[in-house]
Amino acid sequence: MEVNFRYSKKNSYSFAVLSPVLPEAGFTDSPVDGIMIYSFTTRQAAKVFKEVENAGKDSIFIAGGPHPSGCPEETLKYFDYVVIGEGEETLPELVRVLQKKGDPGEVRGIAYKNPDTGRITLTPERPHVNLDSYPCFNPKKLRAPIEISRGCPWGCKYCQTPRLFGREVRHRSIDSILKNAQHYNDLRFIASNAFAYGSDGIHPRFDKVEKLLSALHKLPDKKIFFGTFPSEVRPEFVTEESVELVRKYCANDSLSLGAQSGSDRILKEIRRGHTVEDSISAVECCLEHDIMPAVDFIFGLPTETEEDQEKSLELVRWICEKGGTVRAHYMTPLPGTPYASSVPSDVSDRVRRELGKLALGGKLTGYWEKHRKV
Repeated sequence: MEVNFRYSKKNSYSFAVLSPVLPEAGFTDSPVDGIMIYSFTTRQAAKVFKEVENAGKDSIFIAGGPHPSGCPEETLKYFDYVVIGEGEETLPELVRVLQKKGDPGEVRGIAYKNPDTGRITLTPERPHVNLDSYPCFNPKKLRAPIEISRGCPWGCKYCQTPRLFGREVRHRSIDSILKNAQHYNDLRFIASNAFAYGSDGIHPRFDKVEKLLSALHKLPDKKIFFGTFPSEVRPEFVTEESVELVRKYCANDSLSLGAQSGSDRILKEIRRGHTVEDSISAVECCLEHDIMPAVDFIFGLPTETEEDQEKSLELVRWICEKGGTVRAHYMTPLPGTPYASSVPSDVSDRVRRELGKLALGGKLTGYWEKHRKV
C-alpha cells in the first residue's frame, strides 16, 4: 500500500520533520490511492475537508497537525485516523499497523472511528519525544529550519503550542543542531522563544544560548539568524546580555517580539506572563543596540474593550515612531485552547482606520479584522 504526504507550502515544515520517519513515503499535490497523510491548521481545515470528501480514491486518510489534534471529532467526519500531537513515533507505528491490517487500538496517541459502531476511540497519550532521537529533516527530500526547542510553559489562552507539545520545554542538543546546520549556509531556527534555549522557558539561561551561538559561529561560511522568523522571542527575555549575543554572533539586524497587547489587563487575562512595560523595555533595548524590533500584536481578543484596543494602538504608534515595525493579527479561536469556543471582539472603527493609516505608511502589516490583510 503506497504512502504519500499531501504536500503544500503551508505544511512543508511538518512534513520535513516526518519524512525521515517514513522514508518510503512520497509527496503528492492531490489525493491518490493508498495511505494519504495530511497536516493542517484551522485556517486550512475547510478546504482540506472538502478535498478529502470529494477525493473519490481508494485511500486511508490520516490527519495530523494543529487542527486535527485540537479537534479530532470534527476531523474524523472526513478522515479515518487522527494523529494527536507529535507524530515522529505515532505516525510510522500507525502506518505499519494499517499496512499489516493490525489493531489500531494498540497505537498510542491517535483517534479513530470504530467501523462497526461508529464510536470514536481515543487511545492513551504518548510521551513526548526526545528531539535528539530524530533529525529535523531529510536533506535529500524536504528541508525546514532547525527546530532547537519544543514546548512552552506559559499556556497563553489563544495558543496551541503547550497543548500540542506540552508545557515542559525540550531542547535539541548542540551536537544535533550542528549536525543539521551542515546542510545550510543561512541558519534559521524554530522555537517558541529562541532566547529560552537551554532553559525551563521561564528563567533565561543566556550562558546556554551563547554556548549554542558560539558553536554555530565557528562553522565556516554560515550566517546565523536567531530570534527572527520563523521563531520569535518573549519581551522579558530581551536584555542587554541577550541582544549583545545577537550582535556578536548573528547576521540578523532585527528581532521578532511577541507583545500581543498594549493593555496590562488583557495580558493578564490571556495569561501572557509579561507586562506592557516589558514590551517597552524590549523595544528600547533593541533600538539602543541598532536592532530593529518587529513586534506582534493580536486584536479582537475575547473581553477586549475599545479602551484596551486604544492602549494597543498607542503602543503600536510608539513602536512605529521609534523605528520599529508591527505585525497585526486578528484573533482566531483555535481548537484545544481555552479560547476555542470564544467569539473575537470587534475592532472599533477608529482603531481600524488608524491601523490602516500605519499600514499605508509601510509600518504595519498583517490582519487586524476578519478577512482583512495588508
